[in-house]
Amino acid sequence: MMNPQSPVRANTILVVDDNELLRDRLAEALGERGYETHTAGNYDEGLTLLDAVRPGMAVIDLRMPGKSGLELVREIKERSPETLSVVLTGFGSIANAVDAIHAGAVNYVTKPANADEVLAAFHKHELAEEITAVPAIRPDEEVGYSPPTLAEAEWEHIQQVLSDCGGNISQAARLLGIERRTLQRKLKKMRP
Repeated sequence: MMNPQSPVRANTILVVDDNELLRDRLAEALGERGYETHTAGNYDEGLTLLDAVRPGMAVIDLRMPGKSGLELVREIKERSPETLSVVLTGFGSIANAVDAIHAGAVNYVTKPANADEVLAAFHKHELAEEITAVPAIRPDEEVGYSPPTLAEAEWEHIQQVLSDCGGNISQAARLLGIERRTLQRKLKKMRP
C-alpha cells in the first residue's frame, strides 16, 4: 500500500483500460498535451501503479476482465482520495454514470473518447469545485443589506404609483386595483 504522506502528482495521469490500442493512443495524446502518463491493462496493474506513481488523475475503463473499473474507482477513492477519477465506457447510460459517480468518479466519458474530452471531464469537475468553494454567508453574519418587509415594499409601491399619478388618489387607486377609501386609509397610516 502507498505511503499516505506522499503527495499526489497533479500533472500525472494513470490510464487503465484492457484495450491496449485505445489505452496507448489516449496516453500518447495526453502526453502530447504535457501530462506524464502511466498505463495499466487491468485492476491489479492499476493499483500497483497507483501506489508507485501517486497520480493526480486516473482514467479508468468501466468494463475490464476480472475486477471492474468501478471496483478500481472505489479502491482509488479509498487509497488516494486526492486522485480524481474519470470513468470511460462504451456503455453510456444514466445508470452507469450514477454508479461511477457513487463509486467516487468525478465524471464520466463514453468511448471512444479523445484526450480533449477526458481533460474536459476533469476540467468540469474543477469548475464545479471552484463554484462550491465560494464561502456561503452564515445567518449570523452581517451582510449590510436586509430586504424590505412586505409592509415596507407595499408602502414604497403605493408611494411610487401615487407619485406617477401626480398625487391623484383616485387615479392611483385605480392603477393599484383598490378602492379610493382603502388607499386613503393606507396613506393615513404612518410609514412602516
